Amino acid sequence: MTVAEKAQTLVDLHRAPGILRVVNVWDVVSAQAVAALPETAAIATAGHSIAATFGYPDGSIPRELMLDMVSRIAAAVEVPVSADLDDGYGDAGETTRLAIAAGVVGANIEDRLKPLAESVADVAAIVAAGEAEGIPFALNARTDAFVRAGDRPVAQSIADAIERGRAYLDAGATTVFVPGVLDAEVTGQLVAGIGENRISVIGLPGALTAAEYEALGVARISYGPMTQRVALTALQDLASSLYADGAIPEGTRALN
Repeated sequence: MTVAEKAQTLVDLHRAPGILRVVNVWDVVSAQAVAALPETAAIATAGHSIAATFGYPDGSIPRELMLDMVSRIAAAVEVPVSADLDDGYGDAGETTRLAIAAGVVGANIEDRLKPLAESVADVAAIVAAGEAEGIPFALNARTDAFVRAGDRPVAQSIADAIERGRAYLDAGATTVFVPGVLDAEVTGQLVAGIGENRISVIGLPGALTAAEYEALGVARISYGPMTQRVALTALQDLASSLYADGAIPEGTRALN
């Protein structure tokens, strides 16, 4: 597929009736392992995980280093790639242009609860960058209405997410990403306020299953840094077993 075809495919996957299940990756080998599964329709990078791979706290990895890894991932798989691009690194439009040049056809870019007008301007700049490159860039516009809520009432976070989500869709975003542990009641209110098949969520411990979110009208689920944490948990547990005179488990697959 061409870059434009991959971009349209990613948009279509968000618009399809069933929920888009995206497993997050952080380097070439993790991307190839996930892409090899027949169920994989698209790949999403995890910014937190890529930052951790290079020893940076989440949100502090330099743009050029993040984009270098993203470009390697995009070149290593055939399916569309959506990238976690933090907050756009101070220039969401230019960051999007560079990401497209790296082979990316969609992205999460977080608002960090900046003033709404600034966040909407970022969304518009991202959409315009895609149009300038000739692709329908699949923007999964993230609002931090819950993850940066502090101690404010949940109802206020819901109202904030709905206001921001509607504004981002009006500015051209494909979907609205609302990370947090969202129960059925909160998710239902968000879908009612933002739109059916327009919400993207994250799978976390204590959250609903993908099928439960799908039944509520959610468009997409991804897993952020959780996939790397599961992999690292398995590695650390294996190391403990080996130190205790254990052995490599039978059935270990040669995925590298």
